[in-house]
Amino acid sequence: MSVIVDENTRVIVQGITGHQGSFHTGEMLKFGTKVVAGVAPGKGGQKFMDRVPIVNSVQDSLQYEPNATMIAVPAPYVRDAAMEAIDAGLRVIYILTEHVPFHDTMEIVHQAKLRGGATVLGPNGPGITAVGKCKIGIMPNQIFRKGNVAVASRSGTLTYEIVDAITRSGMGESTVIGLGGDPVVGLTFIDVLEMFNRDPETEKIVLVGEIGGGSNEERAAEYIKKNVKKQVVAYIAGGGAHLRERGWATPGPS
Repeated sequence: MSVIVDENTRVIVQGITGHQGSFHTGEMLKFGTKVVAGVAPGKGGQKFMDRVPIVNSVQDSLQYEPNATMIAVPAPYVRDAAMEAIDAGLRVIYILTEHVPFHDTMEIVHQAKLRGGATVLGPNGPGITAVGKCKIGIMPNQIFRKGNVAVASRSGTLTYEIVDAITRSGMGESTVIGLGGDPVVGLTFIDVLEMFNRDPETEKIVLVGEIGGGSNEERAAEYIKKNVKKQVVAYIAGGGAHLRERGWATPGPS
């Protein structure tokens, strides 16, 4: 059992010919992810790295039977790209792009739930990795090792640091999920805690929060007390920021 994605996940990349889309598609292929098509309007008929067919629309990509997408288009076009994926019935929608307008994200998340319950990851997050099975996103391939520790994080950079530390300690990861750093994102800590709690491949859980996220961390703590039977470790970054704003502490790591 895997959380959200597994070795059978078939991914398309919307914006595959852009800088971010092309680089990270290449890394996903190296990881072993089944990238079955790329979407780039007006460039249909070409191939990415001589192996991934490029089509003009998500609808055109359905011939390759995808069930997930990575959206790597500029922020003003994310809403339309996500709606196209939702309309096509894709089950996992990962939005790499940052600076997506809040109201656009709210509509994407609402429509995903309303029209079939697709899982939305991001915006502005590193994606998801089921170690040894599938990676959708931008996490570095070399930091992972198969194990039983699940990680959920709001910070991309801290995700990499903590996963690398887990790997170097001799342990390893089951699933790693980047929730996204924007105030409005598709998944909450409680959403992923429910998944990790049910996952037989996960025995330990690491949560990484940061200031500026509303009450997500507090609500996750209450949920853990009442519902989670597995060992959980949490880290909240930026605890000293309010002191620096008042001039009570010198700038530096929190």
